[in-house]
Order: sequence, then C-alpha cells, then structure tokens
Amino acid sequence: MIGVLGGAFDPPHDGHVALAREGKRRFGIDRLVVLVSAAPGHKTVPTPVEARLALARAAFPDDDVVVDEHARTIDLLRDGRFDGAVFLVGADEFAAFLDWKEPDEVLEHVRLGVGSRPGYERGRLEAVRARLARPERVELFDIGEWPIESTSLRSGAPLAGRVPPAVAALARTLGLYT
Repeated sequence: MIGVLGGAFDPPHDGHVALAREGKRRFGIDRLVVLVSAAPGHKTVPTPVEARLALARAAFPDDDVVVDEHARTIDLLRDGRFDGAVFLVGADEFAAFLDWKEPDEVLEHVRLGVGSRPGYERGRLEAVRARLARPERVELFDIGEWPIESTSLRSGAPLAGRVPPAVAALARTLGLYT
C-alpha cells in the first residue's frame, strides 16, 4: 500500500509526523511518499523549496521525500502513478477540500485519509464528505492532540517540542524561523 502526504512543510512539525505515523498504521501503508510542494497554487511559501525539502527529509527519514512541481493535487494525480494510494491530509485541509481543483476527480485516483485531532468539529468534516460524489473514498481517523500551526512557527514561536529534534537542529543551521 502506498501513501502520499503532500504539503509546503514550512516547517514540517510534529502534527505532520503524527499524521504520517497514524496514517501508516491505520491504512497499512508500506511506502509513504512525502511531496514537498515547490509552489502551491493556493498560497505563497516564503522559505525556498530546497530548504523545505531538507527539513522534510529530516522529519521523515524513513520515507521517500521529493519535490512536487505541480501547483494542484489533481495535476499530480493525472499521470496515474499514485492511483489507488491513500492520500493523507489533516482535518483543516479537508475542511477546505471543496475548494481544491476538481476534488471529485481527486477521489477517482486516490482515497483520502483525513487525520483529525480531538475536539475538531467532526460535523464540519462530515458536511464536506456529504457533498462529494464519492464520500466512501474518504476515511476519518484520529491522530491525537497536536495544536501546532506552521504559521506560528514561521513567526518565531519556539520550535522545541513542536518539530522533530532533527528539524529544529537543521532550521538553526540554516538560520530559519528565528
């Protein structure tokens, strides 16, 4: 079973790692491909992709970590190499899934594994799922409590206890997030 986890990873934090770990366990994922978006179509990312790639490799040392040049998920999936995979996303991302480019076509290629933390309003996620053509292709699962946002880490919040130690060390070396 192949799993896919994509994102800007600016920086990769413990919530991302928990999503990957629990997704692997939940879906029996043998190989996880972590896709670092070079230039996401929905937001500007201040940190260069080379630095984010190095940080993601530090956060996910046992997984395949590569750059994704596609601005939108569906553009990546159309080549078919991930057909049948489980695409892991956090609850916040899934809450905005209907705003993705061609969300119903995304579900023709992959299943979504949506990791949610305790206290996240499940009804909000169910409302999104109910509007999809293939709601059975979306499975919700818990990842534990991880109240971390990359935005606060980029704004200078302490990295210790919020990112893997290897990521914190590399960020210091690169002079990032200070």
